[in-house]
Amino acid sequence: MLKIIFTPVQCGMTGFESPAAEYTQLSLSLDQHLVAHPEATYLCFAEGDSMQGFGIFSGDMLIVSRAAQVNDGDIIVANLNGDFICKKIDLPRQQLVSAGKGYSTYQLHEGEEFQVEGVVISSIRMHRPFRGKKVASSEL
Repeated sequence: MLKIIFTPVQCGMTGFESPAAEYTQLSLSLDQHLVAHPEATYLCFAEGDSMQGFGIFSGDMLIVSRAAQVNDGDIIVANLNGDFICKKIDLPRQQLVSAGKGYSTYQLHEGEEFQVEGVVISSIRMHRPFRGKKVASSEL
């Protein structure tokens, strides 16, 4: 169980008192707060810069739910013609939207292999590379 400190962390300060001076320590389980359906949730890592405009950067950890209903405007993970991708979905136009410089919207066409693998419910910015074992998408 992780501990949580409710003292705000100032990012533009030049000096500070130790946050340990006065804080309440509570137990916090991130999976309890971030994962509604553990049996239908998986983690994956973003790669590339096509989603930066939506706040997803290369190396970020994505928490993806297969239990969540796909709504227009959701960020999704999908299999598109054999590629595992992360995009924003535009359901009425049947398009996949990127938000990085130089990336265009992708129009889905009949007959393409397209399967939504889940909705991105959260992302975690990784300031250091992940050192654990990564699982291939084929193992999900």
